[in-house]
Amino acid sequence: MAGKAATVEEYPDALEPDFRAELERIRALVKELVPEAEETMSYSMPILKYKQRALVYFTASKKHLSFYPSCWAIEELEDRLEGFSKTVHAIRFTPAAPLPDDLVRDLVLVHVREIDAGRQ
Repeated sequence: MAGKAATVEEYPDALEPDFRAELERIRALVKELVPEAEETMSYSMPILKYKQRALVYFTASKKHLSFYPSCWAIEELEDRLEGFSKTVHAIRFTPAAPLPDDLVRDLVLVHVREIDAGRQ
């Protein structure tokens, strides 16, 4: 589990190598999809913002990782999330059972679409 990192760059430093690699993979994928996304910390978690709104959060706990794309994206892609533990806002996964790149991509792009449409 990560400590109180001050920056997105510091956050992975306290993680186990396999957790670090997973979060770095997701971070890189989101940045590739939305290059204008701004990285910052909020609620002690890395966040990428798009048009000054939260696009995704990601975090690590002792036993799992969590990805927070948006409740809209989770709802829209619910049928593709079988096998993952989830809440209304988060999807939990592990390095042994990671979120596939295409699923991360689609979750992010749904949220981008909703932000572009002005959904609140």
